[in-house]
Amino acid sequence: MGPHEEIEERTFVELQDRMESGELSAGTLLAAYIARIEQLDRQGPELRSVIELNPDAPSIADALDRERKERGPRGPLHGIPILVKDNIDTADRMMTTAGSLALEGSHAPRDAYVVERLRQAGAIIAGKANLSEWANFRSNHSSSGWSGRGGQGKNPYALDRNPCGSSSGSGQSVSANLIAAALGTETDGSIVCPSNSNGIVGIKPTVGLTSRAGVIPISQSQDTVGPMTRSVADAAALLGAIVGVDPRDPATTASAGKSHRDYTQFLDKNGLKGARIGVVRAVYSGYSRAADTIVEQAIQVMRDLGAIIVDPADIPTARELKSSGAEFEVMLYEFKAGLNAYLATLGPNAPVRTLEDVIRFNQENATREMPYFGQENFEKAQEKGPLTERAYLDALATSRRLSREQGIDAVMHTHNLDALIAATGAPAWPIDLVNGDHFSGSSSGPAAMAGYPLITVPAGYTFGLPVGLTFMGRAFSEPTLIRLAYAFEQATKVRRPPQFLPTLSFS
Repeated sequence: MGPHEEIEERTFVELQDRMESGELSAGTLLAAYIARIEQLDRQGPELRSVIELNPDAPSIADALDRERKERGPRGPLHGIPILVKDNIDTADRMMTTAGSLALEGSHAPRDAYVVERLRQAGAIIAGKANLSEWANFRSNHSSSGWSGRGGQGKNPYALDRNPCGSSSGSGQSVSANLIAAALGTETDGSIVCPSNSNGIVGIKPTVGLTSRAGVIPISQSQDTVGPMTRSVADAAALLGAIVGVDPRDPATTASAGKSHRDYTQFLDKNGLKGARIGVVRAVYSGYSRAADTIVEQAIQVMRDLGAIIVDPADIPTARELKSSGAEFEVMLYEFKAGLNAYLATLGPNAPVRTLEDVIRFNQENATREMPYFGQENFEKAQEKGPLTERAYLDALATSRRLSREQGIDAVMHTHNLDALIAATGAPAWPIDLVNGDHFSGSSSGPAAMAGYPLITVPAGYTFGLPVGLTFMGRAFSEPTLIRLAYAFEQATKVRRPPQFLPTLSFS
């Protein structure tokens, strides 16, 4: 459906081959994606996944085409159009607003580190993706995929279904073939949930593998930036382009000697043979019959491919992780400190300077900013003190202990596992601006609190809605997770592009 069907489901390698042969140029590829965005995102189904297009992208594409002719391509991303989530700074004519009207007109003084890396790799920053406003931290009653600037995003598989968040637009646009790939950010579930709901691959990297400098923050201990693509190979290529130690983000020093410029070297169709895979059941299954069924089918596939399945391999602290409240306490403290620090980088002309300013702006513009849900999390965060307070330090220590040494590390060590698996989440729920999200469950929490990596891959469909399988592991185990996820993907080849149905058919 839609214009330029010839670019649908194309991988980086396929696009590079066509640009090398002269059949395609970066300029014509970008124009094809923009045409799809105009017809499917802004008209037609009105997905509302793209918040802003880069007016300089066509001239950047032309320059990259000239460079290809004169010197050859820089690498696998040369001339590839990419969207970045609208909480990632771009020092160009586009705004960076986290979807909020409070930051309308705000232009970042410098590219985020990951954007610098993309530009160096020859990627075209084609635009900004819509998101759940403020990365879905404003309210516990929000509708994922809604922002004041971008409106309510729709799921391309069924337009009355939610795309999940907070990297909603990144997930929608990639799934709908509006762009070659996108960057998302995750604090807890914000890459993998929209990847699950939109039927794509998402990698939530280890905290510190990718820099958060120039990214509007929630949590310094949990935030991370990662790729959202239609294939594991593209996700691996995109991840390699954005990793690196960055002086502006001290957390990245932990990745020195542990990152790779080329993660495609770990793609192995036989990667599951002999791998020890643990099935996480307690707490992280049982909330969706459809998701559970798809996981059972995936387990059988992995057995057939020679994996050693340890079932169950439950996280010992699963129930404590869910009930402790430590994660939310950490986020409240870190959001206030982090947002105030970020807003200070915008200079004296910034429309808002502090979290307190944002709260006031929302109150004064409530009809536009808070028609469906409030800002109770912002108000709770504003009440918090500095990151030296004992309540914060205790919550952070609890969060890390339960998720790391007593959690993921414990179960993986006990059973000598290469990875843990679980359903990424339930199928997409109906959009509900009255009551907010109908979130039944997911498996992102333990790795989020630990700062450990996840990769989700399409694993099946129910009533036409996708469900993903998550592979999780220890810090900096991305090479292993990519190997396992690729082997599963290649054996199953589950993904099918969305059809933009108005609603589901249950017949």
